Amino acid sequence: MKTVQAREIQYDTSPAHLKEGSIFGALSETSIQFLLNEGVLHKVTKGDEIFSYGSKGESFHAVLHGKLDFYKQHGEKKLRTRTICFGEAIGFVSMIALHERVGSLCALEDSLLLEISSQLFSDFHDKYPFDFGILLMNLSRDMARTIRVLSNALVESNVVVKRN
Repeated sequence: MKTVQAREIQYDTSPAHLKEGSIFGALSETSIQFLLNEGVLHKVTKGDEIFSYGSKGESFHAVLHGKLDFYKQHGEKKLRTRTICFGEAIGFVSMIALHERVGSLCALEDSLLLEISSQLFSDFHDKYPFDFGILLMNLSRDMARTIRVLSNALVESNVVVKRN
């Protein structure tokens, strides 16, 4: 994983293009540009680990180009549970819940990511409160879609969720 400057990127990172992705949809171009300017851009190569199980969840990543695989870990078991694509985010749940990562994230192909720290998320709220509300709704919508997919997989596998 390599941190890069916007001028080093060969991919389209224009706000108009990024608005096609689910987490950036309906955000103003000015607010998207703010996130691009203040966030950290990472160029990753196929196979790179972006974060590991147990690491601090102090940020989340938006996929600007490429695909990532998330491997959920529980005890000694580790399973790929989903692929994250353009316009989607990963790591938001850990950041918001203030807990460590519950799995690892690896690049399925060469990709470009925007890392949004908890501090930048807070700054975005202060500077763009209307867009912050939209971003939060977009992130929540993506979480809801993921929950539905995973719960459908539980039903298809005849798994009953135990309460602790």
